Amino acid sequence: MQPVRSPRPLINGSEEERLYFMDETQIRIIKKYANRRLYDTEQSAYITLDGVRDLVMNRIPFQVVDNRTGADLTRLILLQIISEQEDKGHPVFDSDALQMIIRFYGDTLQEALGEWMKQSLDSFMAQKNIFQNAPDPLSLINEMGRRNLEMWHSLHGSLFSLTLGSTPKKKE
Repeated sequence: MQPVRSPRPLINGSEEERLYFMDETQIRIIKKYANRRLYDTEQSAYITLDGVRDLVMNRIPFQVVDNRTGADLTRLILLQIISEQEDKGHPVFDSDALQMIIRFYGDTLQEALGEWMKQSLDSFMAQKNIFQNAPDPLSLINEMGRRNLEMWHSLHGSLFSLTLGSTPKKKE
């Protein structure tokens, strides 16, 4: 079995590092049946979407597969969970943001948006972890701003080269 590899740099002792070296056989399999019920093969019991959300929150790797075809349904189930969470309490996405995301589907920059969102979330989570573990959180705000600006400039150059085939010249 090939180990599951993370595209992000690893931090010693982190959850990402544990998952990086995890064997594919350690991923929990959830089967989705035609009656829309989800079955946790490790627990030998049916599981609800809230139960799948608990797996996510506890960083337990899993994959949802169609019981009949074996197709990977993980993304669809995660989207269902997000949809349910958006209906409760304070949503992460307002209607305008969702409409903007929808407009990117089929656009030449669709892939770039997905990559940008992933990088932004990775950066946000890394900064959140640093901030929570810092002895002097206020001194980190400037550093995080600097890193965000660097990431924005890097992404801007990537998007520019994707659309025009070249990168913008830096101003000195």
